Parts: sequence; C-alpha cells; structure tokens
Amino acid sequence: MSRQGIGMTSQRTRERLIQRLMDQGITRFEVLEAIRSVPRHLFVDEALAHRSYEDTALPIGYGQTLSQPYVVAKMSELALAHGRPKKVLELGSGSGYQTAILASLVDEICAIERIKPLLDRARRQLRELRVRNVRLRHGDGLDGWPSEAPFDLILAAAAPEHIPSGLLEQLAPGGRLIMPVGGRRQQLTMVTASPEGYVEEVIEEVNFVPMVRGVRR
Repeated sequence: MSRQGIGMTSQRTRERLIQRLMDQGITRFEVLEAIRSVPRHLFVDEALAHRSYEDTALPIGYGQTLSQPYVVAKMSELALAHGRPKKVLELGSGSGYQTAILASLVDEICAIERIKPLLDRARRQLRELRVRNVRLRHGDGLDGWPSEAPFDLILAAAAPEHIPSGLLEQLAPGGRLIMPVGGRRQQLTMVTASPEGYVEEVIEEVNFVPMVRGVRR
C-alpha cells in the first residue's frame, strides 16, 4: 500500500481527522503536523486501512490495539508540555504508529515491545519511513530499560494497575512519566520527578489494553 494513500486513506481524509482533533482541543502545531504526515494506514492490516483515519482505536492482532488518534495526540502534547524531550522511553510500541509520531517530536526514542511479531512489524515500517532516531527492543515494558536510563520522558501505551516504582526510578530529574493506570476504569496519568518527590496529575479517563508481564515470541 502506498504511503500517500487513496480513497479512505487519502490526504483529504487525513485532513478531516486533523480538524476533528482540533475540535477536541489539540492545538500544538507540531503534533497536528506529525499526525497529518505519518501514514496511519501503514500500521494496520490492509483490511482495516479504510478506517485508519477514523478517531478510533483499531486492532493490530495479538490482542493489541493501535491507539485512538486523539489519545496519541493528547499524550504527544503532554510529552511536549515542558519543551522537547531529549531521551524518551516508549513502552508498548505495538506496530510503531505512536513511535513514528513521537520520532519527529523528540531527539531519541528507546522503544520496548513484548510481542516479537509486532516489534518486527514496527521495525519494518519505521525503516520504510526512514525514521532513524529510534532503537527497538524485545522486552518486558514493566522492567523499563535501566541500562539506558535516565529518561526525560517515559510514555506507555498499556495500563498497569498501579504506577510501577521501577519505572519512576528511571526518570531523570524533572522527567515525566505519562501512562494509563487502572483496571476496568483507567486514567491517563502524568507523574513528574520533582526535587520534593513524584508529583502525580490525572488527565482524563482512557481505555487501553492492560500492561502485563513477560514477552511473546
């Protein structure tokens, strides 16, 4: 499938999505431009490509989903709230869509995916799109990537029941962790590492797949 897309994956369809995001309060130009330019239809199965620019989550196999564009945009805006992050840890890269969006907004991404076929798919797509500031690793997101810490930003696309303390320890001073937290009822949460400790802020209710232990081949 071409990067430009046709029909329901055309530029006109993408512009309708951008307008919808703006109507929902997404205002940062660089975030909107990233979503405009990254071909979301390449990150889903071809049978679902016609739904790529709807503002909805889509299945990508293995019980995982491609996050709703509004949520991707919201998390990306939060990521930029205190300037451009230099080093980012992304947990649950899936087929690579959020990774591709973030790549134009930050300096360097260390991305972890626990499901090997999804990791391989993300690697292929990011290579095809010539995204060069991302390193991908097959691993357990709950462990983070201690050898690469500290991180200015940790962003997760799956929800643990509680914020893992081991991830907080991998934040740089002033760094932020952005992740959905909870079970049946989840809240998008941002934690900032301040001199006084960790400051937690609830953003809004969300719905993500659960963050689970282990890896899959």
